[in-house]
Amino acid sequence: MTEKNLIHIFDCAECQSLNAGLAEAILKLPEETFNRRTHLFHGRYENLYVKSGKLPVMERILNEGLSKAAKILSRSKDDLKFGFWLNIMNKGDVTTLHRHDDNDELLSAVYYVQSDEGSAIFRLHGQTEIREVEPVAGRFMFFDPALPHEVIEHLIDTPRISIGINFGPAIEEQ
Repeated sequence: MTEKNLIHIFDCAECQSLNAGLAEAILKLPEETFNRRTHLFHGRYENLYVKSGKLPVMERILNEGLSKAAKILSRSKDDLKFGFWLNIMNKGDVTTLHRHDDNDELLSAVYYVQSDEGSAIFRLHGQTEIREVEPVAGRFMFFDPALPHEVIEHLIDTPRISIGINFGPAIEEQ
C-alpha cells in the first residue's frame, strides 16, 4: 500500500444489522469463554480471544472481511487464512502503539461492532503522516500490518467494541 492509500475502508450494511445483538452477546460473555487474553497494558487486556463457536453471528462478519481482504490483496479467499480477537474499550482505556507484522501477516483489519459518537479514535502512523480515523459501527478498516497504530483514550461511557483481524497466506510462501 502506498502512503497515499494507507487505509481501505468498507461499510457493510449487512454486517451492521448484526451489530446490536453481537455487542450485547460480547458484553455478556462469561470469563471462561475466552481461551486467551494478551497485551495487558494499563490494567486491561487489549486482545480477547473467543473460543470457536461461541459467537456464531460473528462468522458472517469474518467472511465479509475475508472477501474484502482477498480483493485488496488480489488473491483468492482460499489462498488466505486469518486470526481474530475482540477489543473492548471502556471509558479511560487506550490501546498502545503497536504493529501486527510479527509472523506472516499480509493485511490487518478492524471491524467496528459498537462505537458511538465520541468513541476513541484509531491513529495510524505512516512514514510521513499520521492518519486519524473515527470508528463507525458496521465499518471495516484495512491497513498494512507493518504500520504502527494505536487507539487514543476512550472518553465516553458506552463501550467501544471492535474485532481485530490479521490475514496471512493459507500456505506458507517460499
